[in-house]
Amino acid sequence: MAALLSGVIAYFFNKKWRANAAQRAVVQVVAAATDLPVGMTLAAKDITTIEWPSNVPLAGSFNKLDDVVGHPLLYSVGAKEPILKRDLAVEGSGIGLSAKIPSGMRATAVRSNEIVGVAGFLYPGSHVDVMTTYTPPGTTNTGPVTQTVLQDVEVLTAGQTIEPDPQGKPQTVDVVTLLLGPEDSQKLQLASTQGTIQFVLRSGVDTEKNAQLRATRLDQLSGIEKPAAPAQTAKRVVRPRVASPAPPLYVLEVIQGTQRKIEKF
Repeated sequence: MAALLSGVIAYFFNKKWRANAAQRAVVQVVAAATDLPVGMTLAAKDITTIEWPSNVPLAGSFNKLDDVVGHPLLYSVGAKEPILKRDLAVEGSGIGLSAKIPSGMRATAVRSNEIVGVAGFLYPGSHVDVMTTYTPPGTTNTGPVTQTVLQDVEVLTAGQTIEPDPQGKPQTVDVVTLLLGPEDSQKLQLASTQGTIQFVLRSGVDTEKNAQLRATRLDQLSGIEKPAAPAQTAKRVVRPRVASPAPPLYVLEVIQGTQRKIEKF
């Protein structure tokens, strides 16, 4: 009986030891050797490997140093922090800002100031709508309008800052760079030459675009309704009066003896 009890105890201790050993199993993942700034192209001296628990999945991680060498960093990485696929740009895509521009997109800069920069709270990674106030050509009598020309646009840089301030401090910038497609880049440049540009900050989870959004006119702002177009009234057509044709004239010659008379009727 004692032998049986000892065997049971040994079995459970062995099972627990194996479970603890499985929990202690680790894998090697690629991490930053030191604090690495955004935009730099990774070299072998910049990276190392660290132990990571095998039972804690780390999506997007790398196990080989060669898999990350030569890739620019899209985001800064702290020392001993694992480097993930989302942190890296395509190899050879450039350094600095160019590394953060996806294929087919453009980094388009527009001049800003403290007012149109949402009082300094435009950070890289923010999403904004872009409005312009201008006077449409040929409509000088109706005054200026304000139109939203772009919606849900990502801010790439605020001034020369590629990453937001960790403490969220506002900063006044002169130029804001937006991530746009080629057609939207043209639209932004045209809008900036026609009137003033205003950025409207969006929630980070709001990606909805309103296709029915119309321009706001000056009369709507003042509360005065736009006068309705005068109703079209039917015009009376006056036709010239045409004289009735004269009735036909009949001539009758009457002879009585030596007398001759002409009758007309």
